[in-house]
Amino acid sequence: MTAELVRGQNHPLSQVHLEIRVSVGTPVVVAATLGDDGGTVRGVEWVAHPGTPTLPGLEVSRQAAADHRLAVDLDAMPESVHRVHVLLSLPQAGGGPVRFGAVAAPFVAVTGLDGSEVASYTLTGLGSETAVVALELYRRQGAWKVRAVGQGYAGGLAELLTDQGLPQAQQLASGIHEAVAQGLARSVQAPPPRTADGDRSRQTAASALGPDQSGPASYGTQDHQNPAGPYASQGAPGSPPVPPVAVPGTGQPPGPAPADPSAPGPTPPPTGPAGGPIDYSHPRRATSAPPPPPPTAPPAAPGQPAQPVAGDATGWSMEERLYNQIWGMFEDLARTTAAYRSAVDFAESRLEKEIDQVLSDPRNRIGGQGDAAREAALARQTQLVDQARQALDRDLAQLVAEADVVEPALPPAFAGWDNPVWHAYRVPMEIPMALRIGDLGLPESDRLRIPLLVRLPLERGMWIDSGRTAMADDVFVDTHERRRLAMESAVAHTARLLAVYPADEFTVHVVDPAGSGTQALAPLVRAGVLAAPPARGAAGVADVLGRLTQRVDLVQMALRGGVADSLPPDFDTAQQLLVVNDFPHGFDDRAVTQLRYLADEGPAVGVHLMMVADREDAAGYGPLLDPLWRSLLRLTPVPDDHLADPWVGHAWTYEPSLVPPGSGVLDMVLRQVAAARTKRS
Repeated sequence: MTAELVRGQNHPLSQVHLEIRVSVGTPVVVAATLGDDGGTVRGVEWVAHPGTPTLPGLEVSRQAAADHRLAVDLDAMPESVHRVHVLLSLPQAGGGPVRFGAVAAPFVAVTGLDGSEVASYTLTGLGSETAVVALELYRRQGAWKVRAVGQGYAGGLAELLTDQGLPQAQQLASGIHEAVAQGLARSVQAPPPRTADGDRSRQTAASALGPDQSGPASYGTQDHQNPAGPYASQGAPGSPPVPPVAVPGTGQPPGPAPADPSAPGPTPPPTGPAGGPIDYSHPRRATSAPPPPPPTAPPAAPGQPAQPVAGDATGWSMEERLYNQIWGMFEDLARTTAAYRSAVDFAESRLEKEIDQVLSDPRNRIGGQGDAAREAALARQTQLVDQARQALDRDLAQLVAEADVVEPALPPAFAGWDNPVWHAYRVPMEIPMALRIGDLGLPESDRLRIPLLVRLPLERGMWIDSGRTAMADDVFVDTHERRRLAMESAVAHTARLLAVYPADEFTVHVVDPAGSGTQALAPLVRAGVLAAPPARGAAGVADVLGRLTQRVDLVQMALRGGVADSLPPDFDTAQQLLVVNDFPHGFDDRAVTQLRYLADEGPAVGVHLMMVADREDAAGYGPLLDPLWRSLLRLTPVPDDHLADPWVGHAWTYEPSLVPPGSGVLDMVLRQVAAARTKRS
């Protein structure tokens, strides 16, 4: 049975030898890019196009045409390739259409070699775009799937390739269009005819229904950057991609092997906290790795989802494989929910359109003819919604099964406080690559929670919101209770940070001007894991802020002068965390300025900020503090849907990672941290 996909929806592939058919009704250029596990195209040798039509496991057409057939052999794909994107682009010369909105909706279908159709997708809703990512083939849990993408680019092929991380995007796009315009790519023999039942006509494709496709469709515009370092120059036409060289323990993303074996690996350009596609890789580790160990579960039957296995993603270690697997689950949940919502919206809009058409005819307003038409329209809407729900339930069941396998296998840094792994806790010898600060969920998936991981060392501070806006479902909780809950959440996050760092490599300072956080801070004080007792009053606030500000200045000067080894012998090289309670109480203008300075400059030199505050309490400062709030990751002490997803528009429900009531695991972990520090000293 053929799966008619809507934007964002995926479908398993039971065959490895495939053909991708493209029908547009006007000549288009078809290309395909190979991506690593982060979706990055590492070089021009990872792009199949009319000038270089053949790559291992992939062959595209050599000319612009209205109909194309691409050959795909998934078994022949290099192990470093995890994604294959099929691209459509309008030629820049020849007097044809200048945008996809002026042509019939492109139709793409994935078929077997016998012509049997596996999945199809009609790209409706395109407007000013001149290039579009039509489909994505991707590895998931050792199996391949196809996903309907439909992301268009008004900037054309160059903008598309740039978004996929290709450094030479502009040059390659120009070369492709020039080759097509000058006829340098010769025609190829027409593909063999298919059986009548296996060949889908363009007329059938044009009538396929799908939701509005406007807006982006491939995951990737949040806080993180996807570094695209300089790679080796383009090889000879038709040459396969150069195997990637990963450098463990460095901040360099792997790229094609350098021409000189003794040459250093590629280095990424500087990245910042805004713009660019998402990068799920750790900044200090290689993003491409050898294939994971073979799954212990038996292989799935053809057409059936693969049996979930913990750690089946790529990575140099089990920790890295679990990290990548968790982000893969997050991405799958985002996409499958977006596809469901898109299908529901389309069904509702089509229902409204059909009812309007019925009511526009006066003959349908009298008698039973209009009622019958309305009932038929409602039945079609219900059928579409039911089909979308079945696809969503199928994907959610697979993700729930995967979560049930992954959660028990998580290390302490990734595990919730209720995970038994904490009862076997030992102070680590090295810093983990990430830290769990909560869980994410969506209304359509009540049973499924995806761990929210942040990289270490922290790239930005945290703001634990103690305001009423964080308690949308609990408006009757008084101010004191809200602040108590926020402070307990801050203590849980602080204890987790202390627990995942080696002894003496993480130092915590606390500012509690009025002493209102004494009860919540008791576990940290009792265990003796703070650098000093919580600072009280305006004098205590000024002293702590002054010492940390001086530290930032000193380290910055040493780094800029290239004399980092000249710091004083007694200088504390550990990462520093400042926990601030009840801001802005006890803060004068100078202290506020120092706090902003620490938030902006501190993370780069190992000084981090965790604020427990209500933004309304600081409203008296006006817009002066707006940059401060924006620089911090806002978290809430209770479930709240404040985390926005710019790709699909989801409002993710965030739940903090808290210690279960009555549990002694927090005190046990902090005692071990304190004992390890005493032993080291």
